[in-house]
Amino acid sequence: MRGLILAVLFATGLGLGWSGQSTAQTTSDPPQAILTIDPERLFADSLFGERVVAEIAADTEKLQKEFQRLEADLTAEEKDITEKRATMAPKDFRILADAFDAKVQEIRRTQDAKARELEGRLDQERAAYLNLILPILGELMNERGAAVVLDNRMVFAVASGVDITDEALQRIDATLGDGKTQDAAPQE
Repeated sequence: MRGLILAVLFATGLGLGWSGQSTAQTTSDPPQAILTIDPERLFADSLFGERVVAEIAADTEKLQKEFQRLEADLTAEEKDITEKRATMAPKDFRILADAFDAKVQEIRRTQDAKARELEGRLDQERAAYLNLILPILGELMNERGAAVVLDNRMVFAVASGVDITDEALQRIDATLGDGKTQDAAPQE
């Protein structure tokens, strides 16, 4: 197992130009072969992540209001159908009730699809964000002489200075901003 870990570190280091010796450092921290980040914070606390979460929350609220309106409409329609039952032939009522049931099922399917789309959008935005930040994380790795960046939730113990989440967030926000306009100049 140890050999596998060393092989991964060595191979990763070669891919980043790391040769086992310290590369030029731009920080006062000593070189670290392994760095950690908090991936949840890296997204949620970034301007990009905050924008995405706010947009999805707004769309979720719209969807909830739409559902409440539809629910009120369906409740009124159901009441109307129930009141008509006393004056209708059973066969005619069954046709009306079945049509109403089909309408309710279609609305439920449509609303469920919209909710799934919102969930999928968050996953897509996270994936796009990861692709955008990989070069920034690569720069941090090179500056620190690191071979790997690990999810800090998967690390049992870590020395101080190894977690680069705050530094990565500062650079990501400075480079990407909220991600709304990729052509925009970096923010200060």
